[in-house]
Amino acid sequence: MTQLRILVTGATGFIGRALVPHLVQHGLAVTALAREQAARPVWPPEITAVRPRLDVVYADLRNFQLTVRAVREAAPDVVIHLAAAGVADPFLPVDTAVRHNLTGTLNLLRACFEKTFTTRQLIIARTPGEWASMNVYAASKAAAWNFCEMYGRTQNWPIHGAMIFQAYGPGQSPRNLIPAAITAARAGQDFPMTAGTQQRDWIYVTDVAAGLTAMLGAPLTSGETIELGSGQAISLLDVVQLIYQLTGRGGRPLPNTLPSRPGEVEIQVANAVYTRERIGWGTAVTLEEGIRQMVG
Repeated sequence: MTQLRILVTGATGFIGRALVPHLVQHGLAVTALAREQAARPVWPPEITAVRPRLDVVYADLRNFQLTVRAVREAAPDVVIHLAAAGVADPFLPVDTAVRHNLTGTLNLLRACFEKTFTTRQLIIARTPGEWASMNVYAASKAAAWNFCEMYGRTQNWPIHGAMIFQAYGPGQSPRNLIPAAITAARAGQDFPMTAGTQQRDWIYVTDVAAGLTAMLGAPLTSGETIELGSGQAISLLDVVQLIYQLTGRGGRPLPNTLPSRPGEVEIQVANAVYTRERIGWGTAVTLEEGIRQMVG
């Protein structure tokens, strides 16, 4: 594995800032793709710590020629595509989602396989929301994956999906459920929320990084998706109640005080058995352990 050259898009995002140090610490040659206009990007502390061992190329994935140039310069064996618009704002404008998530992904995969001959694997981060196209973000990701499957089937391009379930951990947007609930619980404030009956498969961000790493060079078929999750579903309300229990500063969750998002799916859970069979990986951090680390 030490010979692999890895290009990571979205390297400064929530998952990228856990993945990039993980890859570097495993002795891999890592290149981060940054936006062209960010000639001097402000790196988060996790990336700054490994910055001396990190190469950088610049491109806006919405621009095909710039994407080709960046991929050619990086000459990666594997590309891990994390960059996306709408992760924390799933009801973003349709045009924005299409340009970033569909056009950007198409430009990247064409750059990897039409214009270069070094890329041996392209791993596309996916969301379980794609199954029901439950919002603009999920629908744009589903559209992009349809093209990935088409190219995998018709051109045999080695494109693999990494369906990341309910990721959480340090560095996540404060608008997401767990960081928002922790902020309220630390202040001893009540936490208005929906009914919270939706059940999700929660995965700590370091486990996501380990799961993506386990996919490197795995003998997967073109267009195959690996589901990264624990295989257990826990309701949003149970998670928020656990946060208040572990914080112990007063306040409480207030279920049924906010309307549910339209299109919400009741249960999302990974097929952890299949994942372990395919890449020999499973989660290591329990939900309680992960929340304890975040609560401090």
